[in-house]
Amino acid sequence: MNDASPLVTSQQQFADAVPFRVLDSEMCPLSRAVGRTLYSDVVAPTDMPPYPRAIVEGFLVNTAETEGASESSPQSFKITGEVKPGDKTCPPVHAGQALRVSTGSIVDRNAPVSVVRMWEAQLQQGNTLEVTRPFPPRFFIEEQGCDLQKNAVALKAGTALTPLDIGLIASLGISQVKVSGLPNVTIFASGNEVVPYTEALQPGLIRDSNSIMLAAAVSQAGGIPHLAGIMRDDLDAFASAVSDVLHETDMVVISGGTAAGGRDFIAELIKRLGQLVIDGVPMRSGKPLIMGIADDKPVVCVAGHPPEALRGFRLFGVPAIDRLVGKQAGLPVDE
Repeated sequence: MNDASPLVTSQQQFADAVPFRVLDSEMCPLSRAVGRTLYSDVVAPTDMPPYPRAIVEGFLVNTAETEGASESSPQSFKITGEVKPGDKTCPPVHAGQALRVSTGSIVDRNAPVSVVRMWEAQLQQGNTLEVTRPFPPRFFIEEQGCDLQKNAVALKAGTALTPLDIGLIASLGISQVKVSGLPNVTIFASGNEVVPYTEALQPGLIRDSNSIMLAAAVSQAGGIPHLAGIMRDDLDAFASAVSDVLHETDMVVISGGTAAGGRDFIAELIKRLGQLVIDGVPMRSGKPLIMGIADDKPVVCVAGHPPEALRGFRLFGVPAIDRLVGKQAGLPVDE
């Protein structure tokens, strides 16, 4: 039986219920922006590249003079100068002349010239070179603005910045970007049998490995985890504890208490605080997943069994964080 479609339906239903890009924005230095989510578009302040430039090492020659060049009838050029990277201008290339250029050398924007690559130029004595084939106009020349034109959108809002994106932004001369704030995520463990993972075990008890594991998952997903401790199976006390943190957090994650015996307990907890959106997910395992919205904050309740807790968070918690920060990301695929 293929249960992917019902799972995706549940994921989409919960994602649609989570408010989109509700966190405040902040300015972030480019050196610390990798992984952050753009709050607004990055717009090119100038053309990129800002001037026409050679993209290979070679010789700049008049294109028309290479027409008809062949092995049997080579065209000769005298090397009269050089344009180095960093030079602000490119001298004119007169008939029968060639200029040595490097990768990045500036080229006149209107000149009918081409770059003869180094290995295609046959150097002769007397500071001359021969060309044995014709070259197309502006061969191996990057034109001004061919990558990005001034005021064009370089990166869209909602982009999770990668190292490559950071490099692109740096090439535009931009030192800081507007990003979404990091969501605060409060994590509760639940169960009368659960004890802190640092404590010695007694018969019948279980160490709480989920809280620290989910905190790591929250950090990896771009949130700031806050451990709220272990709650016993007391509906009133649990509801009060969650209610107390709603004003200072952006999302709540609860592990445990969603199995058959405690499912009604967790569902009732969410109903007391807000809206129950998902009460169980039809998938091959980890079905007792419960999701809700309280005070416009997503509440993600995952199974107590650690592998299923992490799986449930990946499938529902991560997309919720993505929604909060306005990240343009698809729903995770079940593995």
